[in-house]
Amino acid sequence: MTENIQQKRIDLAAAFRLAARFSFHEAVANHFSLAVSNDGKRFLINPNQRHFSLIKASDLLLVDTNDVDTLNNDDAPDLTAWGLHGAVHKHCPHARCVLHTHATYSTVLACLEDPVLPPIDQNCVQFYQRTVIDRSYSGMAFEDEGERCAAMLSDPNKRVMIMGNHGVLVLGDSVADAFTRLYYFERSAETYIKVLQTGRPFKVLSPDVAEKTAQQWENYEDFAAKHFSDLKIILDRDDSDYRL
Repeated sequence: MTENIQQKRIDLAAAFRLAARFSFHEAVANHFSLAVSNDGKRFLINPNQRHFSLIKASDLLLVDTNDVDTLNNDDAPDLTAWGLHGAVHKHCPHARCVLHTHATYSTVLACLEDPVLPPIDQNCVQFYQRTVIDRSYSGMAFEDEGERCAAMLSDPNKRVMIMGNHGVLVLGDSVADAFTRLYYFERSAETYIKVLQTGRPFKVLSPDVAEKTAQQWENYEDFAAKHFSDLKIILDRDDSDYRL
């Protein structure tokens, strides 16, 4: 178990460093978390107000949604981290890894009157009928807001929440799974926003083709694991202290 948690720490720390490299980060805000217990209620999360590019495996907090004294501890997580991630891990055991960012294009999409990501290319179709859209933003993600968001994530087949007027929340079975999904959602949102900027008509794929291709993505064996493994190799070349 100790070795397993240590590897989880390393993977999650790598996700923070990579998010900083890809400009998915937001000052010392936003949070990533990873369940370490079968029920998901014990999880790792970033320390309060630490820049993503500085986070190491040993910095990550190990917290438990059943611990009512969590916010009274000297190393308590950020209130919004506890509110949002605590609620998701408490109520959604399928959400093993939870990544929340204000990545630029995902956030632009979330600010549109119609924030649906249409299936217009091979990347976008990954998310066809597989997102949750929150249209009721009511302030920072303290506990009430976190509970509200978690209640919308009960369907394990919908792994992305487009948080209206806020950002994006991505779920995954592992860090590799969630980070790859985050990467592709941001790329897909970028494609869509740039297509809109042309002002020209665009072609939406048919529902049959979109669903067929989405399933092909889901059955693409080991894609996320191999992607994330290579990303860690890149990190190890010049930024390996994330492992400490």
